[in-house]
Amino acid sequence: MGTMNTSKAPNASGVRQVTIEIKAADAREVAITGDFNRWEKEGLRLKPDGRGTWRRVLELRPGEYQYRLLVEGQWCDHAEATKRVANPFGTENCVLVVT
Repeated sequence: MGTMNTSKAPNASGVRQVTIEIKAADAREVAITGDFNRWEKEGLRLKPDGRGTWRRVLELRPGEYQYRLLVEGQWCDHAEATKRVANPFGTENCVLVVT
């Protein structure tokens, strides 16, 4: 359903650019939210490419970040996330590892 790419070199402040990519051809709205934005309900919107893929570049320091996707306002898993942890809602959060 998507991929995550971390840039090779951090900028001067140690921040890396991480591209989040989601395949959601029928979606009208896709967002990501997690501990990197204090789980804001509206999330950070991804932009469609017109061919069913949605993207967003996040600027994050190295570390681990828990997150979830919001597709059409519904909580969703990121199929490409290889690491997950249980959350208090009976589902799992995806874990983004930035190196």
